[in-house]
This record gives sequence, structure tokens and C-alpha cells, in this order.
Amino acid sequence: MMTRLRTFFLIAPLLAVASLLAACSTNPATGESNFSIVSPAQERQIGADAHPQVVAQFGVYDEFPSLNAYVADIALRLHSVSEMSNEPFTFTLLDSDMVNAFAIPGGYVYVTRGLMALANNEAELAGVIGHEIGHVTARHGAQRMTQQTLAQLGVVAVGIALQDQNLMQLANVGAMAWLAGYSRSQELQSDELGVRYLTKAGYDPLAMASFLDQLGAQTQLSQKLAFQEGAPDPADNWLATHPRTEDRVVAAAQLARNDLANPFLGRNEYLRQIDGMIYGDSPEQGFRRGNTFSHPELRFTFDVPDGFRMQNSPSAVAAFNEDGALIIFDGGAYSGGSMTNYAQAWANDLVGQQIALNDLERIDVNGMEAATGWMRLPLQQGQSDVRLLAIRYDSNTVYRFVFICPSNIAGNLARDFQRTTYSFRKLSSSEANALRPLRIRVVEVRSGDTIDSLARRMDIDELPRDHFMVLNDIQSNADLQAGMLVKLIQE
Repeated sequence: MMTRLRTFFLIAPLLAVASLLAACSTNPATGESNFSIVSPAQERQIGADAHPQVVAQFGVYDEFPSLNAYVADIALRLHSVSEMSNEPFTFTLLDSDMVNAFAIPGGYVYVTRGLMALANNEAELAGVIGHEIGHVTARHGAQRMTQQTLAQLGVVAVGIALQDQNLMQLANVGAMAWLAGYSRSQELQSDELGVRYLTKAGYDPLAMASFLDQLGAQTQLSQKLAFQEGAPDPADNWLATHPRTEDRVVAAAQLARNDLANPFLGRNEYLRQIDGMIYGDSPEQGFRRGNTFSHPELRFTFDVPDGFRMQNSPSAVAAFNEDGALIIFDGGAYSGGSMTNYAQAWANDLVGQQIALNDLERIDVNGMEAATGWMRLPLQQGQSDVRLLAIRYDSNTVYRFVFICPSNIAGNLARDFQRTTYSFRKLSSSEANALRPLRIRVVEVRSGDTIDSLARRMDIDELPRDHFMVLNDIQSNADLQAGMLVKLIQE
């Protein structure tokens, strides 16, 4: 009994704080009564503080000002028919090849150029933006923050009552985990609001459903490229971060479409706007071409073995094959000392304890001091050989390779990994200047063109036919008509 009383008196002040902070109001977009400890003014401040961080992480794609203006025009058209038309919104096109879009509190909405590359008409892009506006007008961000705060209050109260710091920490992790994304009901609500805004702005609301089909096809292609067919959606995919029930979207869109005499799609208008837009890696991220990765700004290049496929991110390049072998490449600041000492210290950091690298030796990689050694570790995929390679690029920079493969096939890949090691070299200024990003090129289909003939014009090394079909939402040659516009990927 005394324990219960003590728990009550500890929880009560915390709940009192929450109730003082909270406000209950009717949301004009959803008609629901919202309980929130976050005011609209606080939402705007949260967004204003977070926006520079988002821009710093992804960058703004502003190569073509007319494209940014086009995206802003679509977004403002949707914003003008929303319940928050009098509130300032900020719409940003991010320089990322991820297929994603998101919103943060305060009216900050983001779309990536990777998502724009996948869309095939203006209404599909409008559907994505309308959905994200819906998250803002429904105040889903404030709801999540309110739930998170209340969950943390409960965790703190339980931890104090039990006087168990470890339990507090574990419970807090759990509370954060289930609040990591929007709920399915919130996603459905944003879809319904997006359909409302699309319809009011004159767009075909069924485009929201057609883009979901596009996302599904893109996810399957990504899994195929990663030798992971049937695996869960990638974490950076809009379909994964925005779980949906497509039949509900189609039903809502079909009902809304009945109110439109001439719903607007805007296929040709949209494709002409994205003609020339960078596709895939930007110069700031480096370029993948076949088995070669080259970075024009950092001035280096290297090759990965045949059968390996690469993925590029702002922090690292990864290459993998279907046997479970993996290569990870990254770089960092160099503070001095020999490469052998650097490699040994790096190994200790990776393992979290002192470990002696096997066969640690100093080598020369195309005139650059380097060191390599290996260790055998029990990793998730089983017993694996892990080889570390550190290369001093200049007095301030070290580049690093980690070669990982199951121990039973390590001998088969030793020569291939050695070739990758000695393929690393510096680029001359002329070589760097000659590198060009891939771009979307919009062309007219000619009489006699087929999926295969158009795919052969793509500068895509892996599965060009699949890429062409997914990018253009083409299922068969019957979908191709002379004079229609399609997207190709070329330098």
C-alpha cells in the first residue's frame, strides 16, 4: 500500500505538468478534437530550428531555378485549398536520389529529386505533396510529440517509483521505438486530406494511387539489384516510411474523382520540366559506372570486383555480391602517425577491445602509404574474414576499405579484393572534369520503338530494361505509342 501511495504521489505532479501544458481544440482539417501539449507557435519554431539541419544533411537541388519554381507552384496551389492556407509553408526540393518525401511541424515540406524522377505526371507529384501537407494540417507531428512526451513522463514516473535507473532507460527506448513513425490511421488520414486537396486543385486524385503502384515497382527493382528479392522495403523508401492501404486510397480517390469534370494529370508538362534533371549520384556524392566508383570533387577512383553491385550514400560506398561478401569504403581526417598504427587502432575501435590484426603490413598503393591486416570475427552471417585497408591520400585525409566475406570463400575473393586495393588512385584534374552525372533525358517515342530498343539507349549498366519500365510505368510494348514522351537515363 505504501508503495502504491508513493507511486501515485510521484506520478501526480508529472501528470499535472502535462495537463497544464496541454490544450484541446478541434482541428479544422480533420474535424477531430486534438489533445496536444505543443502549440501551433511551438510547431513553427520546431520546424524553423530543424529546417537548416535538413538542408545541411541533404542539400537543395537548385541547378534549374525553373524546376524549383515549378515544384513551389504545385505545392502552393495545394496549400491554397488547405485549411492552413493563411499559414506560411516552405517547400523544398532536396538533392537526394532517395525516393522520399516528408514534412516536419510548422509547414516544412520536402520532396527529393529521386522521387521526382520516379513520378510520371504533375498529378502524381501533387499527390505526394498533398499527402505531406495533410500531415501538417492534421497536426500529426504535434500528436506524435505529445504522445512521446506523455510516454516519457510515464517512463520517468515508473522508474522513479521503482528506483531502477536501468528500467527507466530500457522503458524509454521502448517508448521511442513505437513512436518512430506515423501510424497507419494517420497515414490514411493524410491520404484522405491529400485526395481532398488534389480534387479542390483540379488534379486527378487517382494519381495518388498510381504513384503507389510506381513505388511498389521501384521497391521490387531495388531489391532485385541488391540480391534481396522479397525483402522488406528499404528504410529510405517513401512506401516504407509511409505505410498505406492502397485499396482505401483508390476508393477515396475514385469517389472524389466523380466531382471533377476534367481531372488534370499533366504528363507532358511534367516530363518537360524534369528533362535534364540529375538522376542518381550527384557530383558531390561521386559517380558509379559499372564496376567503377569515381569522385570528381575529392579526386579519386577505384574498381570493385565483377559480380558486385554498389550503393552510394553521403557517408560511404558499399558493394556486395550474392554470396554475402561486402566492401565498405569511407574516408576521414588524418591526424598523423604511421598507417600500420592507424589500421591497428581502427581495428580496436571496430571490435571495441584490443585485438591483434593478422599479417599487419605497410604497403604502397599507387604512391600512397597504406597498411592492411585482417581478423576473423563471428558476424551475423557466420564466421567471416574482415580485412582492413587504410590509405593515406594526403597529409589531412585517410581513405579506408573494409572487405568482409564468409571465411569459407575468403580464398576465392582474395585476388579480387587485392585488385580493388590497387585500383585506388588519384584522379587528374582533366579526368575529374571529364566526369558527368547521369541525367533524365525526355524523348519522343518513334514508330517501331520497343522497350528493348529504348532501354539500349540508357546509360544504365544493371537491368536497363527493368529501369526503363519502372521509370516510365510501362508494362508492355503495347503501352508505347509514337509521339509519346518517355524518360531515358543518359549522360
